[in-house]
Amino acid sequence: MFTTIVVPAAQTKASAVPESEVLRRRNEELEKELKKSIEREEKMKEELNKTWEKLRVAEEAEERLCSQLGEFEAEAVDQARIYRTRIHTLMDQLSTAQKLVQSDQITITDSQ
Repeated sequence: MFTTIVVPAAQTKASAVPESEVLRRRNEELEKELKKSIEREEKMKEELNKTWEKLRVAEEAEERLCSQLGEFEAEAVDQARIYRTRIHTLMDQLSTAQKLVQSDQITITDSQ
């Protein structure tokens, strides 16, 4: 990630790049790297915020779905109770009707 500049020791002072120039270049390189790093960090923060918002929306949707599911379950239980009551009522009516038919058959059979 970071680059280093190596100055050969064999160079004479006349042909060598001054140490201050080497340090200045190195400082510029480090500043560029820092700027890139800060930009990457900002992008990561933006992505994190977007992901956080998506998570919040998903959690709210989950809560709504759970609430709706609870309402549907309660409605299903109520309907099951109503149907059960209706079935018992119809069974009682059928039983009464069968008893009437049987008593009529006995009466018809007895009168012959």
